[in-house]
Amino acid sequence: MHSIYERIEMLIRMKKMTKKRFCEQLGISTGNLGDWKRGKSTPSTNKLIEIAAYFKVSLDWLMLGKDHSLPSVKEKAEDYVFSGEAGERAALTPDEEAFIREYIAFTQYRKQKGKNGAGGESEQ
Repeated sequence: MHSIYERIEMLIRMKKMTKKRFCEQLGISTGNLGDWKRGKSTPSTNKLIEIAAYFKVSLDWLMLGKDHSLPSVKEKAEDYVFSGEAGERAALTPDEEAFIREYIAFTQYRKQKGKNGAGGESEQ
């Protein structure tokens, strides 16, 4: 699977729920879900965290499709996944680094667009 949306869609199917029910459970508009599908926008960082917690999957897998069997720790019913020893940076491929840079640039653009009053930004 290549996109965040495709992974989200697979999780919805695996949980045997409708997309409408998924949207209701996580406070996502069906319009935003459609925008994610068409590649017009992507989920916000906060929404990605909520989705990962809801389906009990790692952010690595949800964002990049990587399946790491890393230890996790529970805190207030949330999962946090370690990427290695303290202070150690997880090795990313150049494609993964480019994807993350592009995602950060996109979210900064959307945030700036909202500040400039260009139609505002809807909840993602």
